[in-house]
Amino acid sequence: MEKVIKSVQTVGLSGMKKSKINEIKIMGMSLPVYIIVAFVILYAAMTGILPENMVGALAIMMVLGSALNLMGNKIPIIRSYLGGGAVFCIFASSALATFGILPSAVVENCKDFMNNVGFLDFYIAALITGSILGMNRDLLKKAAVRFLPISFLSMACAILMAGLMGIITGRGFGQTILYIALPMMSGGMGAGVIPLSGIYAGATGADSAQIISQMIPASAVGNVLAIICAALIAKIGTIVPAINGNGELMPSKDEKRSGKEMKLAGIIPAKYEEAAVQWSQFVMKNFTSALLAGIGIALLDLKVLGAALTPEFMLITVVIILTVALCAGLFGKFVGFYPVEAAITAGLCTNSMGGTGNIAVLSASDRMGLIPFAQMATRLGGALVLISASFLITILG
Repeated sequence: MEKVIKSVQTVGLSGMKKSKINEIKIMGMSLPVYIIVAFVILYAAMTGILPENMVGALAIMMVLGSALNLMGNKIPIIRSYLGGGAVFCIFASSALATFGILPSAVVENCKDFMNNVGFLDFYIAALITGSILGMNRDLLKKAAVRFLPISFLSMACAILMAGLMGIITGRGFGQTILYIALPMMSGGMGAGVIPLSGIYAGATGADSAQIISQMIPASAVGNVLAIICAALIAKIGTIVPAINGNGELMPSKDEKRSGKEMKLAGIIPAKYEEAAVQWSQFVMKNFTSALLAGIGIALLDLKVLGAALTPEFMLITVVIILTVALCAGLFGKFVGFYPVEAAITAGLCTNSMGGTGNIAVLSASDRMGLIPFAQMATRLGGALVLISASFLITILG
């Protein structure tokens, strides 16, 4: 009788273990099914038979992204203090590419898919459209008018603080502003660092390529620190609820729109707005992890970051990030914004490397609905930096 009871208990326990395993869902699949799919795709990638087109790139990015995102959300320290799955996904996938674990053909295919095929543009377009059309129109108007002055003032404070840190560290007031602060806030590579280097080259006669090599570490490190800082600020927001808008930039009695109210200047029919919002939510739910993996593989080089990690450089960049976040949070509180959301969007997103960086920052802080404001800070802030740089290079250069 005892043997029968033990056998029943054993069968019951094994059944419970199987059910728990099957309850784990990755990409909508149970864990055993996912493991099989992942094995097939990874085997194809490592043996060189994975198609070198958008199908192959998306497949490897989705498999890696979903697995790394799950791992990052399970590791306690990363989950609680370093942005969780989003940050882990970016850095782990970058390590796989940087140190040659992924075949070079796979890396190049992912780079082509992200940059030339336009997967990043597709994702950002879906996200921005859905976020804008799903937002209260009056709230958007009120927030936009207050948002840009806060963002610009925070940038100015951070630039001045960078100059002071340059004096303290011996790097120099002007050099620190021109080659660290401004590249960090220029809006990324294509829209920021490259035209900024052209401005400097035209004014100084120096080689543009040499100038770019000085600016890239500042832009990359600034974005990484912004991601980590965003995660920490979001964590602080959970501890101090009074400063946390839980993804909303400012209080509103009717922050979400519905049905007949979903009109944007009366131009777009409600059914199309609703469809855009649903499509945005679908893209964000299913492709965010893949995109983060693509960012790590295609756009983040850990060797470049490692070469820039001198104590004085890191001190200056950390001070810039903390200053812009603190000022944006304080100024935001003054005009009626939630400090957490203001610090992340009006502050940290000015140090993002374009739309790519904004997605990483907002994903790490779980504030993806604020992408319109993040883009506003990055693009308009970056344009202001380029205009300012054309004057500052003649004064400080």
